[in-house]
Amino acid sequence: DFKPDLAHFIHPMLVGTGGMMMAKRLEIPPLASFHLDIAQLVRYLGLGFLERVLWWYTRTNFNAADYALAPSRLMQEDMLAHGVRKAGLWRRGVDAAQFHPTHARAEMRARLSAGHPDDTILLYVGRLSNEKQLDKIRPVLATVPGTRLALVGDGPARADLERHFAGTPTTFVGYLRGKELYSAYASADIFVFPSAMETFGLVLIEAMASGLPVVTSRVGGVDDMVQPGVNGYVFPVGDVRGMIDGVRAILSAPTKRQVMGRNARLFAETQAWPAMMDELIACYDDLITGRTPRM
Repeated sequence: DFKPDLAHFIHPMLVGTGGMMMAKRLEIPPLASFHLDIAQLVRYLGLGFLERVLWWYTRTNFNAADYALAPSRLMQEDMLAHGVRKAGLWRRGVDAAQFHPTHARAEMRARLSAGHPDDTILLYVGRLSNEKQLDKIRPVLATVPGTRLALVGDGPARADLERHFAGTPTTFVGYLRGKELYSAYASADIFVFPSAMETFGLVLIEAMASGLPVVTSRVGGVDDMVQPGVNGYVFPVGDVRGMIDGVRAILSAPTKRQVMGRNARLFAETQAWPAMMDELIACYDDLITGRTPRM
């Protein structure tokens, strides 16, 4: 009865597979977008023997769609390498009005730093879980004088992390949302992201929109966002020395952090959601009219 013009499947698995079969039977153009690298997750969990089967299932689903979309160039290359025939790029955006440097507040800076606002505040926002490799930030605190860490978020690894960071200048802020979250981003100095896996990394572009340079592992959409030495630094997954060097480089000159923060903000302003969604709507229009999408 609804008679849709197009069906967009958000990473079809199980239910999505059945929905895609229904769409094809009803001659409704199906589009599939990639959001969760399950094969990478099982490899990280030591279940690598499942990786080939999961890629087969993923490839079968995405090739059944009329077109597929990847969240980053790195993931796009991976999808194509694993046999997905048509993979365009749907970049992720940010609300650049909400995530903004003007949300910096002295009281939030004091909260993030446990009452030491003059120190350099390293910020992480996201799930507190093992694959984020947050434990690897501790050597940065021990090596770079005057740094403090604020962890915003919650998750299954919180108790272990609290024990791991005991005795260090680390604040567990807990889960924040809305104005408090915007203020936490804008009130810190450097965003640190040592994750072992990420499909895109939305928190990175949120931090950049808030005026923070980033020091991040090379995962997800990092190569699409970070220009080393311009708005942040990138290190290989697990490379603690690379993370330390990135933080040190940002703090190496009195004004470098501010300059890189402004560069990060300028880049984020080009990634606002309206522009990203206009690209997606154009893709919809192409599929509905029978054209090959230009994404």
